[in-house]
Amino acid sequence: MYIPADFEIPNIDVMHQLIKQHALGILFTHGNSGLDANHIPFELSIEQSELGILHAHVSRNNPVWQDIQDGDEVLVVFRAGDAYISPNWYPSKHEHHQQVPTWNYKAVHAYGTVKIRDDERYVRGVVARLTRTHEATQAEPWKMSDAPKDYLEPMLKAIVGIEIAITRLQGKAKLGQNKEYRDILGVANALTARGQQMIGDAMHQVAVSKIKQSCE
Repeated sequence: MYIPADFEIPNIDVMHQLIKQHALGILFTHGNSGLDANHIPFELSIEQSELGILHAHVSRNNPVWQDIQDGDEVLVVFRAGDAYISPNWYPSKHEHHQQVPTWNYKAVHAYGTVKIRDDERYVRGVVARLTRTHEATQAEPWKMSDAPKDYLEPMLKAIVGIEIAITRLQGKAKLGQNKEYRDILGVANALTARGQQMIGDAMHQVAVSKIKQSCE
């Protein structure tokens, strides 16, 4: 991924947080059948590795788990929002007209080696942890034990686990950091007014950081 210095996310903890908050990743593989991409929710574990280990599962009917081999290099892309940016939102544009459209976004690329985990204990653990994490905000969280055993067991047998040991992380937050404070703020306010809170809020944070730096 091309990352100009202004847009780099160098902090591993920040990248880990983005992955946890935006768990649906795109798994890119290059197996026997060529390039493939699958949209999969991942669980990130950082207890046994500095960069982390990703855990997921796919349908047994999905050919990806048979198309790749243990040890193959894969890429998982996580995104945390994106937004089109109009030149009209930059106050400076109305003075000198030297602005062009762009697209802002936040993303993390996780490179790693894959291992197929075709065993029920692993799959059950992945499903249980994903469920606990994403049901936590519900008033009455759903639990695996809520489903009848004779229904749940065949469901678990119908999926296969995927484990990815992360070997490299790249993070990019393209949020107008190379712009003037007033232009960053102008875009942030425009996005917020249009209901695009994710990138709008992120750019407000950049604007605040920029003004603090100028005061130091």
